[in-house]
Amino acid sequence: MSELLSTLQKNYIFAVVRGKNEVDAEKICIAAVKGGIKNLEVTYTTPNATLVISNLVEKYSDNDEVIVGAGTVMNLSMAKEAYEAGARFLVSPHFDPIIAEFAHEKNVYYMPGCATATEIVNAMKARCKIIKIFPGGILGPNFISDIHGPIPDANLMPSGGVSIDNIEKWMSKGAIAVGIGSALTKNLDEMGYESITETAKIFSDKVKNFNA
Repeated sequence: MSELLSTLQKNYIFAVVRGKNEVDAEKICIAAVKGGIKNLEVTYTTPNATLVISNLVEKYSDNDEVIVGAGTVMNLSMAKEAYEAGARFLVSPHFDPIIAEFAHEKNVYYMPGCATATEIVNAMKARCKIIKIFPGGILGPNFISDIHGPIPDANLMPSGGVSIDNIEKWMSKGAIAVGIGSALTKNLDEMGYESITETAKIFSDKVKNFNA
């Protein structure tokens, strides 16, 4: 588990993928990986998300750097489906202690969405190693540094509101990772899947330059 956590943190960026269908979702993920984003969060708002997860797990079975997980995991049933498909992490927009316990039993990471200090502490007590700050666009980068004042050990990952223009601010405030959704696919309709690769590369380069 510690090796997986290390890889997730090293990869840093999570592609939050909401495909129109399974083919669209897979193409978005493949394009993101080509651009250097290797944490793939396939959301359950994607039709046939379980199949997408399974296909991606098989596709990248020989690549230890690409980690496939599930997003918008709303209940235990979804968590079980995602786990059986090969997901190695589970992300929710909320904190669910039942999902947290299941994830701990199955040795996968659960990243619940939290927006208050109380939720964050409860998630930490439930052994969540990375906690999603959601909605990131409303909470803002300063939320992370504010939380780190009294709770310095909280590993926080904003999702929503992260862009090419502000990713460095999130990093400077202490984000252990970031989730990127619409910012990754904003040019998809006009410029195709190659635009995702190009955008992913810009994000990846920003992270590399920040850490250089």
